[in-house]
Amino acid sequence: MRGEKGFALVIALIVTTLLVALLAEFVNEVYVDTSHSHNFVASQQAGVLAESGIAGGIKLLQVSSMLRTGGAAYSSLLEPWAQPHSFDAENGTVSITIEEESGKLNLNTAASDNGTANANTDLAQRLLAKLKLPIDLTDALMDWVDKNDSPLPGGAESSYYHSLKTPYSSKNAKLDTVEELALLKGFTPEVIGKLRPHVTVYGASDLEPTSLINVNTASKELLASLDNKLTDDLVQRIIDFRKTRPIKGMADFNSIPGIDSVSAAFADKITFIGSVYRIRAEGRVGESVAVAEAVVRNMGGSATPVLLYWREY
Repeated sequence: MRGEKGFALVIALIVTTLLVALLAEFVNEVYVDTSHSHNFVASQQAGVLAESGIAGGIKLLQVSSMLRTGGAAYSSLLEPWAQPHSFDAENGTVSITIEEESGKLNLNTAASDNGTANANTDLAQRLLAKLKLPIDLTDALMDWVDKNDSPLPGGAESSYYHSLKTPYSSKNAKLDTVEELALLKGFTPEVIGKLRPHVTVYGASDLEPTSLINVNTASKELLASLDNKLTDDLVQRIIDFRKTRPIKGMADFNSIPGIDSVSAAFADKITFIGSVYRIRAEGRVGESVAVAEAVVRNMGGSATPVLLYWREY
């Protein structure tokens, strides 16, 4: 009898242990499922906030346009759109940053369909030189964009790309994104990193023949690349001027000391207003973060913008 009681006690202990283990596993599953559910909801909410941030960025651009004095045709880094904005929502925050693509060199205008150089090719080469990058990278760019299959001295066509470990063909068409440069010969991550702040693939229209650079928003390096006559001192005078007030037209531009004597050389390469903007919105709910990025064109007044690019991550 004593042995049977001992055996029953052991069985009871084993059953109790199993029940405790099962209960612990059940509690853990409930916790994990609840945590996953909360994380999923938070990530969805962060995504909604990011998307709403794009809409807010568009509205900010429209308001900035309407605030321009006298309806003048200019856009400037002194305007509300050029400042970062952050807003608290009921369950999180949304941050918005906007940069003007019109203050960059449109790479698609630096090469022609037949593979010949143009004024913007020269501008691209001067920019590469300013950034201490090989200027024959423009050959690779022109070969990628042009419609023939004859490589330029520093470039590459399909015969080169077919020889790579992962072969592909030369596109023979315009770039769709700046990231696409990674497919081109010589465009390493380091090269693209240096170029990214100064270049774009978007213009005022899809058929833009040349890239007009907004001197109100262009980088120092790109301004210096407009013409060899623009010395570092003159470039700094442009930057100092636009820090205090926007350059609204050629009269303002030529009022900058020393500019009037050289501006005729590049007057056909510049503008004072942008029409293409990149909006980046980040939504944050708890630990969940979502980002939406859009490129829009035609932001005058209350005009409905044209969406050129959209990405969420």
